[in-house]
Amino acid sequence: MAWVWWGLLCAVAAAVAYGVASVFQAVAARAVDDGGSGVDPRLLVRVLRQWRYVLGLGLDVVGFVAQLVALRVLPLFVVQAALAASLAVTAVAALTLGVRLSGREWGAIALVCAGLALLGVSARSEGSEPVGTAFHVALLVSVALLAVAGWTVGRAPGHVRTPALGLVSGLCFGVVALAGRVLDATGMAAVLTDPAAYALAAAGVLAMLFYASALQRGSVTTATALMVVGETVVPSLIGVVLLGDSTRAGFAPVAVAGFVVAVAAALALARFGEVDSPQRTPVRR
Repeated sequence: MAWVWWGLLCAVAAAVAYGVASVFQAVAARAVDDGGSGVDPRLLVRVLRQWRYVLGLGLDVVGFVAQLVALRVLPLFVVQAALAASLAVTAVAALTLGVRLSGREWGAIALVCAGLALLGVSARSEGSEPVGTAFHVALLVSVALLAVAGWTVGRAPGHVRTPALGLVSGLCFGVVALAGRVLDATGMAAVLTDPAAYALAAAGVLAMLFYASALQRGSVTTATALMVVGETVVPSLIGVVLLGDSTRAGFAPVAVAGFVVAVAAALALARFGEVDSPQRTPVRR
């Protein structure tokens, strides 16, 4: 049980790092030219010239390491729900920028914490079920398909483009989680010959590109909500069906309740996927 709480601590640490990073990256993304229609890979080059974005990436690295540790000892549904809680962290961090939280949003933050507590109580330490090379290769193929899907929907009409890019970015983040879970980390040679390692790296870059594109060209709330759905629901289901994820005996209903509460509350905070938005109501001074 000690490993469970260590893993949960790492998952929460990852959420904190990602949540604070979002504050810096969001401001940086709004400060650069969007490059016109479609998905422009040069967007990442432009935002990397912003010191806030670079600082955010540093926090992302810290969060990613904590996420990988958590994925080694916890079910995917626990880790991904915890990462969705990064929106609660972003919401609290946004207070420093003069953003005002409503009573409903404070309630959502409390529910995120409650949902994670339920997941922590119900989780047991996990190791991945053997899935074979085919699953690792399938992750790499999935990245290629998501890349095509992202570039395609990037040129769709506005009412389709934003939610679609948000969903595709979330699915890419989901691939990162799945690849991190099954990655053969027994040695450098094993990592370099594992297709999951390349799927992880490519999916991470695509996720950042597609999400940044979605944020620049449409509703922050819509893009972030679809991203959360993509990165939590799909990998969690795959974890249960294919990777042997489960709960402590008799705690399955508790885990389901915790997952639903945490993710639903995170969706209620979706507007904090980007804190420098016209949708924000500044504090009156």
